Amino acid sequence: MLATGFAVLAGSASAATWVYVSNADSQDISVMQLDRAAGSLTPVVKVPVGGTAMPMVVSRDKKFLYVALRSQPFRVVTFAIDGATGGLKKLGESALADSVPNIDLDPSGKWLFAASYGGNKITVNSIEKDGVVGPVQQVLRTAPNAHAIHADASGKYVFATSLGGDNLSSWKFDAASGMLSPNDTPLVNVAPAKTGPRHFLWDKAQKYAYLINELDGGVDVFAYDAAKGTMSHVQRSTVVPPGFTGKVWAADLQISPDGRFLYGSERTSSTLTTFKVDPATGRLQVVGQTPTEKTPRGFAVDSTGRFLISTGQDSHGVSLHPIDAATGMPGAGKSQPAGKNPNWVEIVEMP
Repeated sequence: MLATGFAVLAGSASAATWVYVSNADSQDISVMQLDRAAGSLTPVVKVPVGGTAMPMVVSRDKKFLYVALRSQPFRVVTFAIDGATGGLKKLGESALADSVPNIDLDPSGKWLFAASYGGNKITVNSIEKDGVVGPVQQVLRTAPNAHAIHADASGKYVFATSLGGDNLSSWKFDAASGMLSPNDTPLVNVAPAKTGPRHFLWDKAQKYAYLINELDGGVDVFAYDAAKGTMSHVQRSTVVPPGFTGKVWAADLQISPDGRFLYGSERTSSTLTTFKVDPATGRLQVVGQTPTEKTPRGFAVDSTGRFLISTGQDSHGVSLHPIDAATGMPGAGKSQPAGKNPNWVEIVEMP
């Protein structure tokens, strides 16, 4: 049963919401079911992956889960998602060019991007017709410590953070060939220096991009020109709690489905910061901080915007936080064990 990860749940044939948590040190994926009516997460099964499981991404048709392993040999595992049970069936493994903290798909679903922190590079793998990731087809050098890589909604432009180089590299993407080439403006510089650009995302309208910086907790707002694939700086805020004097170690950034609220995690203080987003200007206003699992590296917001699920690398648990619809603030979390060193969350809602 554990080898394939399939489990049978009574009455699970109807629509369900599945939660996948990658656990680096126990080398497995925790599968859980989110029950919004009960406000609960129910453990389903743990699926072994045979390596240090960290970043994940789900295909847009919700048929496949891709899990990158940061232990040698570096590779990405393709799982088929059973929509009725939440179970995972391993379909194959493919080589990655290096250890990667982030993977993503282009909008067509035919290409997998990866960013390598230690390798100072970004890469492109093909995805075959059966959904399994194919071989590496392109490797590009970046400034030190590439950390995140994403395409915009059009798929024409791709950006990658350089935590050590204080920038985002900007690339044109040809979805027919799967090849990246430098954009006309190849870099988006981030100031001040040595703040550590880490994770980023766009709002749904692709008018603004948001970036969290690992080393100082800064959150940058950029106006996005979708026609040219360029960014211009608008504002800088922070996830650092008032009065905090420890070493900042910011991590993840997520936006609510309606775009009204932005969330960022800071690992040393084990807090989540909520920002209110001005829809006209994209600017941020800090609403407040919420305590969460110890060392919250990754988290996710569900498709209704009612719940936030946070991982604790040092608590080895996950918390389900209900979100106040008016303020956007996550409430106190309900904690439960995950695997060892949980670090990434994907939520898959079946129709």
